[in-house]
Amino acid sequence: MQCPNCGVEVAAGIKFCTHCGAKLDSETGGHLVTDNLPQGNTSYKISGTTLQVLELQLQPGQVIYSESGGMSWMSGNVDMKTHTGGGLGKLVKRAFSGESLFITDFFVNSGSGTIAFASEFPGKILPFKLEAGQSLILQKDAFMCAEKSIDLDIHFRRKLGTGFFGGEGFIMQRATGPGLVFAEVDGEVIELDLGPGQVLKVDTGHVALLEPTVDFDISMVKGFRNILLGGEGLFLAKLTGPGKVWLQTMPMMKLAQKVLQFMPKTATGRSGSGLNINLGGG
Repeated sequence: MQCPNCGVEVAAGIKFCTHCGAKLDSETGGHLVTDNLPQGNTSYKISGTTLQVLELQLQPGQVIYSESGGMSWMSGNVDMKTHTGGGLGKLVKRAFSGESLFITDFFVNSGSGTIAFASEFPGKILPFKLEAGQSLILQKDAFMCAEKSIDLDIHFRRKLGTGFFGGEGFIMQRATGPGLVFAEVDGEVIELDLGPGQVLKVDTGHVALLEPTVDFDISMVKGFRNILLGGEGLFLAKLTGPGKVWLQTMPMMKLAQKVLQFMPKTATGRSGSGLNINLGGG
């Protein structure tokens, strides 16, 4: 079917266009979902292709929050309040996970206000409307912002091996509804629906989001030559259904490692920060 927002062909059954990030209703032939229209909820618009931006329209009584430093621009009537996001306990959890220590609320006291959050990396912004008690597990850098009704907490992986070898450490984030939450994914996004017992093995950096029903474990690469020559490392993420997973095609860490290969070298053999250019000075 075709995405009615950008016209790109998308696979049947997916919830988001993998090109523009528009939310789709696969049951009605791929029509755009109108959750982003004012219906008592926060109104939003996602623009752009490679470096997308999320713009939200706030009315009095509506609050959007993000981690400290996440806002890109806002209208003059939008107020902000920075706080610990739930007391000392949650502040300590965020410090332990390496995330921002503080949360910032954005709101208006009168009139309509606009606030925007821009992608920090080429990729897609995905909106999720969670029902009461419904949760979504995010890699710790995927969270962009959410309605105040969304509870954002630390998600500890239960298995010791997954924490040590899973590539992202012990900690992810868990967003629990009701409300809207927005995530940013590196590169293109692939949405897969795993059946009960169905297994998917993934390079750990490509796991962006998953439903809590999906079991996340690690699997050791088999074969001596595969380990030494395969270039995939010792471990892969092992995802077991049922549930949906969202994969990202261009993890930031992998891109950084690739760029590092082309950085100019200094006399000590280390990558330098400047261009290695001889200006003819002798």
